[in-house]
Amino acid sequence: MAYTLAGQATYQEDIKKSRFLVFASPVRTPDEAMAFFAAHAVGEATHNCWAYRIGNEYRFNDDGEPGGTAGRPILQAIEGQDCDRVAVLVVRWFGGIKLGPGGLIRAYGGAAAQCLRLAEKIEIVDEVELDCSCAFSDMALVQSRFASVEIRVLHEAFDAEGVQWRLALPRGRADEFLRLFTDLTRGQGRLTGSDPEWGLTP
Repeated sequence: MAYTLAGQATYQEDIKKSRFLVFASPVRTPDEAMAFFAAHAVGEATHNCWAYRIGNEYRFNDDGEPGGTAGRPILQAIEGQDCDRVAVLVVRWFGGIKLGPGGLIRAYGGAAAQCLRLAEKIEIVDEVELDCSCAFSDMALVQSRFASVEIRVLHEAFDAEGVQWRLALPRGRADEFLRLFTDLTRGQGRLTGSDPEWGLTP
């Protein structure tokens, strides 16, 4: 079971006169993570170290700290809290006392972990995306059933034929919606998806 954050979170801690300020945020893409880091980095701080994990993708950055003492411990904190689709930035102001490699690892990893521990988390639901279109005459009826199968509308467009939706829904509800959509449109609607497990093809 994996979790993301319900919203942005912050945490601050002083360790041997160095100040550590943590910013954490839910993110859906690497570009979103990098934009979050750029928006919250503090130019006058000594270091702005970060990490993100989004599914199988991850990156981390030590920003001048000794290799492996900042970015990787932040990433390990994300993983240790069972988090995914999360970006964490740890800003450090050096206070004059060197922490040493072990101290840095504990400080960066510990501050990141504490921020995530205190943040409100939500469970990540495994979703599938699909494209769906139907006539205007069926639109209201189909749309009225979206909530019952936990559908999120990602995009909506119209043409002379009717409506086109890009939808996201829990993987476990996909077969149910396929049957429902076929019934409601009397087989006239079009539904395509990229998930081989339930037989739809793009």
